[in-house]
Amino acid sequence: MSDSECIFCKIAAGEIDAQIVHSDEDVVAFRDLHPQAPTHILVIPRRHIPTLEDLTLGDGELLAKMFTVAREQAQAEGIAERGYRTVFNCRGDGGQEIYHLHLHLLGGRSMQWPPG
Repeated sequence: MSDSECIFCKIAAGEIDAQIVHSDEDVVAFRDLHPQAPTHILVIPRRHIPTLEDLTLGDGELLAKMFTVAREQAQAEGIAERGYRTVFNCRGDGGQEIYHLHLHLLGGRSMQWPPG
């Protein structure tokens, strides 16, 4: 299921170009167009899920896969040993701009806390 107006659904479907670093039947990972760190990759489910609030217990395997792909990409990017951050933003006050669930993988620089 996809949302015909969703930019991430269009990327997952190959309708919009992106620097894809991973693609399989469940998830797609690509470089963020507006990176906030030297490595900034987004991991998205192919299925349109608007926010974290729309997840169910049945989505546990999908979430595990998203985190596994993020870990694999961190290793491939050479940032795993020094450390990296994974982030889900949820809705407006949480910083979500595109309403298609996405996991940010950020690394290649020291991360500060609190994040902002």
